[in-house]
Amino acid sequence: MSDAPEPAVVGRGLAVSGPWGPVYGPVDLDIDAGGVTVLVCPAGTGRTALLMTLAGRMRPQRGTLSVFGVSDPRRIFRLSAIAGIDELDQVAESVTVRDAVTEQLRWNAPWYRFVRRAGAADLRELCAPVFGDLPLPPLHEYVEELSELDRLLLRIALANTARPPLLVVGNLDYVTSDRNRELLLQRLIELGRTQTVVTTTVNGVDTDGVRAQIVVDNTSRADLVSGQKGE
Repeated sequence: MSDAPEPAVVGRGLAVSGPWGPVYGPVDLDIDAGGVTVLVCPAGTGRTALLMTLAGRMRPQRGTLSVFGVSDPRRIFRLSAIAGIDELDQVAESVTVRDAVTEQLRWNAPWYRFVRRAGAADLRELCAPVFGDLPLPPLHEYVEELSELDRLLLRIALANTARPPLLVVGNLDYVTSDRNRELLLQRLIELGRTQTVVTTTVNGVDTDGVRAQIVVDNTSRADLVSGQKGE
């Protein structure tokens, strides 16, 4: 019997192009199930599109993708949550934490069920699994007044209510404080005990507990232009 870890994500030759040329690719990926895997690649539309592909929010134009043995993007969608991608889950800064939590609870509820405005118990139930020992954001606080760390943790909590097998988190570099970025990683590592967590950064991380770091080529404009010249 093999002791090799079960693969969560297997991608071969993944690529997406837009009206102005390649967006990313080709990309090959092997991500083991469980823990935190950090993809090291430049920020930009290519990286964003790749993460959306891994979470079933974008269909690759070329190549093959399997997530927990599933290849249909609609089924991958149901197996994943994605947070920290402004095109998908940005929370309006002019709303309060109470408003954001209430909206998510109403979105999750059946259409016929009345959902009252969120209270302290709702905040704890939704956010505590992500925040852990860190203080929860006050219900009355406006999202724009939260720290970078709390803002991203809130987005993760809102996206991850169903706790699917795969959690994709857009960008560690969104949190500019080294200390807060380390706290974020520790929270992702904790979530990785029961989920497979995939996230990204430009420079890589130096944190015990991260399962793997994978350098991903062909996600930046410079890589893609260089590759085209070499063909």
